[in-house]
Amino acid sequence: MGNILAIFGKEMRSYFGSPVAYVMAGVFLLFTGFVFRNQVLEFHDMSVFLQFAEYEQKSRLNVNEVVVESFFEFQTFVWMIVIPMLTMRLYAEEKRGGTYELLMTSPITSGQILMGKFLACYVLYVLIEVFALGYLGILSMYARIDWGPVFSGALGVLLQGGAFISVGILASSLTENQIIAAVLSFFMLILLWIIDWAARFADDVLFVVLKFLSLVEHTRDMIEGVVDTHDIVFFMSATVFFLFVTHHVLESRRWRA
Repeated sequence: MGNILAIFGKEMRSYFGSPVAYVMAGVFLLFTGFVFRNQVLEFHDMSVFLQFAEYEQKSRLNVNEVVVESFFEFQTFVWMIVIPMLTMRLYAEEKRGGTYELLMTSPITSGQILMGKFLACYVLYVLIEVFALGYLGILSMYARIDWGPVFSGALGVLLQGGAFISVGILASSLTENQIIAAVLSFFMLILLWIIDWAARFADDVLFVVLKFLSLVEHTRDMIEGVVDTHDIVFFMSATVFFLFVTHHVLESRRWRA
């Protein structure tokens, strides 16, 4: 555990000792804030339009459906851009700087190094997400929010983040070029995203398989307020799977070294 914490501390100092954490947090909060603002304005305009409507029409206007769900759904796309930027340096920079060989020949195991790096990136991810959730806190001062879907949506985004980060770390472990690592990670995440779109054109059996493999599909359920154990297990399994593959990549290179 001590070795994991040592790697964790090293990576956290690296994040906050450079502009990376601040720039990525700023980019994420800027884009999500812009979309959040637009959704709030749209909800306001709809409220004004329906203020003289029949009660049944007004009752169908829900701030969770108009603002909260869109807020979480847009985050999925933004994180697919931001997370590769956060993970690209985790192994690629070690290789470029010549410290990768030192790590691989140290008494610290590949698994401990991997977990330390993963936890550091995930903690940074959670911190940025907490700031983003502050938008909903502000909204709650002016509108009545159903907090159930908010908590389930936040849980879905946090679980999704673990899977996204594990994909990014795998990409970083495959190359010493940070740009290539970021691009590779982005396209891997895009592939997991378009699986949901491709499922619409598949036959019955393939449709079920593609829907099951879609990270977006499982996140969407939780954003809509449905917390199912199979969604939670899926995200945790996806995270463990990509970390497992990364560990084997590292171990194979360690033995060759």
